[in-house]
Amino acid sequence: MSLQVEKLENNMAKLTIEVPAEELDKAIESAYQKNKNKISIPGFRKGKAPRKMIEQMYGKEIFYEDAANDLMADAYEKALEECTEEIVSSPKIDVVQIEAGKPFIFTAEVALKPEVTLGKYKGVKVDKVDVDVTEEEITAEIDQEREKNSRIIDVTDRTVKDGDVATIDFEGFVDDVAFEGGKGEDYPLTIGSHAFIPGFEEALIGAEIGKETDVNVTFPEDYQAAELAGKAAVFKCTVKKLQEKQLPELDDDFVSEVSDESDTVDEYKEEIKKKISDRKTANARNIKEEAVIDAIIADAKMDIPDAMLDTQQRQMVQDYAQRLQSQGISMEQYMQFTGTTAQMLLEQVKPQALKRIQSRLVLEAVVAAENLTASEEEYEEEIKTMGEAYQMEPDKVKELLGENGRKQVLDDLAVRKAVDFVVENAKEAKTAAKKSTKKAKDTEEAKEAGEAAEE
Repeated sequence: MSLQVEKLENNMAKLTIEVPAEELDKAIESAYQKNKNKISIPGFRKGKAPRKMIEQMYGKEIFYEDAANDLMADAYEKALEECTEEIVSSPKIDVVQIEAGKPFIFTAEVALKPEVTLGKYKGVKVDKVDVDVTEEEITAEIDQEREKNSRIIDVTDRTVKDGDVATIDFEGFVDDVAFEGGKGEDYPLTIGSHAFIPGFEEALIGAEIGKETDVNVTFPEDYQAAELAGKAAVFKCTVKKLQEKQLPELDDDFVSEVSDESDTVDEYKEEIKKKISDRKTANARNIKEEAVIDAIIADAKMDIPDAMLDTQQRQMVQDYAQRLQSQGISMEQYMQFTGTTAQMLLEQVKPQALKRIQSRLVLEAVVAAENLTASEEEYEEEIKTMGEAYQMEPDKVKELLGENGRKQVLDDLAVRKAVDFVVENAKEAKTAAKKSTKKAKDTEEAKEAGEAAEE
């Protein structure tokens, strides 16, 4: 096999790959052996017709496609190993020559990894994210836990109030005429859930159990049933059953039930405060990381080839299809349910695909600029983590990864170091702003003092 590389515009290249004639002849013979049992020739039983007879009747090109497909995959892989350029897209294949007795020649148009010119990547200014925990946040978190541990009890001695679950019979009328779909029996409705049209649930507040109540509402102008849109209606409703959610008291007994770390309410509040603080700190790190990388991308120069972007888009859609498949949903079913097409999905992921490419490229450039590398100990630790995730022994993980996989893991670890590097070297703009504000204030005060002295 021989390879020629021709660089094109916009970080594209054309690989011309030539496979020796004898390999093509072997592939044609293999295609004949594989397909001869499917071909009928008068005077011969299936599978017994000579290759020349088949080629004479159907054309000598009959086995070319299968032969080409068999050759191209292996030849392209060998070309990738031989090529010194870094290819970052799927190939666009074009057969140049295929004829028995001659070399098989095809081209593969591919995208090359673009060069990145970094701008500022150290000392990038980003907004500081507030991680302080408020009493309101602590109360809200505890209330959520109380909600999860609430119980529903029957109520018989009062009228409907907000938050109740009312089991109702209802029938709707427009101009004193019952309309289709406006009737229901034993319907459980949570008051305040906004499950019904605006005004319906609010009008039931104060209704008595067992007593019919008229609920006057107006259907929205954009209501799904056109014949009801904008119409005034009366629903005759009867509350047949009333229930309320009873939250447990926030006391030491409640704490002992929901927490393994705290015994008292005060301890529990501190536990919840730490939980919220840890969550906000992690979130702030993610926000800062994204902001820093966005700033580095904005100040860098790179020319992303369309083929590279297209490959990333297709990979992301394929990954999503695999996640759907794991849930028992095919991509065809998903597109049918959502009314989307394959092209629409590709367009939807395009911004994210571009951001993913840009992020990786600038971080790899930082790795090179700062000479960041992963140690053998870090590699072994990562292999151990991967083994635990996939329930494999580390040696088995290494075997499956191979040399290319090892290089990819080391590259990924170096990129993570680049993320840590740029985040740790970033400056929080609000801190700088406070200093600027103080300086400006000091300057203004000095100016005012000078003016006073002149007077």
